[in-house]
Amino acid sequence: MKKLKVPLIFFFVLSLGVMAFSSSSSILGKSEQDVVKSNNQFAMDLYNRLSGGTGNVFFSPFSIFDALSMTYAGARGETEAQMKKVLHITLSQKEFHPAFSNIIKEIKSEAAQGKYDLNIANALWGQKEFHFLDAFLSLVEKYYDGNFYEEDFSNGIRAANDINHWVDKQTDGKIEKIVGKISPLTRLILTNAIYFKGKWVSSFSASMTKSTTFYTSPGETVKAKMMYQESDFNYMENDILQAIEMPYNGEKLSMIVLLPKDRYGINEVEKTLNSSNLEKWLSEMKNQKVKVYFPKFELKTNYELEDTLSSTGMKDAFSDADFSGMDGRKDLAISQVIHKAYIEVNEKGTEAAAVTAVVVTLTCSPYSKPEVPPVFRADHPFIFFIIDKQTGSILFMGRLTTPK
Repeated sequence: MKKLKVPLIFFFVLSLGVMAFSSSSSILGKSEQDVVKSNNQFAMDLYNRLSGGTGNVFFSPFSIFDALSMTYAGARGETEAQMKKVLHITLSQKEFHPAFSNIIKEIKSEAAQGKYDLNIANALWGQKEFHFLDAFLSLVEKYYDGNFYEEDFSNGIRAANDINHWVDKQTDGKIEKIVGKISPLTRLILTNAIYFKGKWVSSFSASMTKSTTFYTSPGETVKAKMMYQESDFNYMENDILQAIEMPYNGEKLSMIVLLPKDRYGINEVEKTLNSSNLEKWLSEMKNQKVKVYFPKFELKTNYELEDTLSSTGMKDAFSDADFSGMDGRKDLAISQVIHKAYIEVNEKGTEAAAVTAVVVTLTCSPYSKPEVPPVFRADHPFIFFIIDKQTGSILFMGRLTTPK
């Protein structure tokens, strides 16, 4: 594996966040706010696609958005137009990538304070002796901090080992493998990795954790380890849901939980879930005492997103593609978009990781405060986010239907 130096220094960005879509405007410029909005809208679209069944859902919309944004930098013509629409990008290529970079810098500055662990990394793995345009490699290095490594994809096992070793290192061993044996037709693999570990501002006492019933669906229950505490949280409720913010140390990142009031009302909440409503619900939160029951859980997910993304509108990227911005020719197309994610929630806090790989190959074909503390009993399916309050971007997102 040989690392190639490209003339420009690269920056990688991670958009987290929710608690305040509103407060983000005070620290971000107009272009940066547009990128945050694009990421969040893409997150909602992808959640709607992935939540069609009844099981658990967990992914990092930011990781997928980031990896596809690097790929988008090399798209041209109709392929570029389709990707721009699916990613909800409103800016030109010239404006978009620097704005994304500025968001990364903000997130990095927050993590550098040492209140929590946060690693974000990008890398490009290209076929040795295959000509990529200097402008493309320079852009990815400058704005996504994406180092470029030469690989020999004719030896797919060795190349996969190099990439998987990088993934394992960037996620602190939580995700050990993202690719299997690689096709010799592969010319470029774009990877993004995110790792987060943070402690609650208000931790749960292990002595209060009890085994109790979790209602997965009508007529079906499982046992869950339910944590408990009564403390001050930002909280709101309306006719269909309760929402709570549980911040991590440093109070830059938080977990937001949307709990249906109806034990089996997850589908009703999902029907109303969009960026505008989420912003509205968060703006209605007030700080007050809440009795919180919340399950310990651990999830591992694995998605192959080619069909999902193609069906949302970026069909050409996988077939009649134009990625001439990468190599100057129209001979490349995306063959795979692989995403793996991990999360563990316990009394101390949360550990989460996600990796996305885009494989590019040669083409062959209203709230009112109650007088007593409300009870937030998450003993049935709910939606949750990990968000960055400074920028307002969604980092991780999921649905828990069965704690494991």
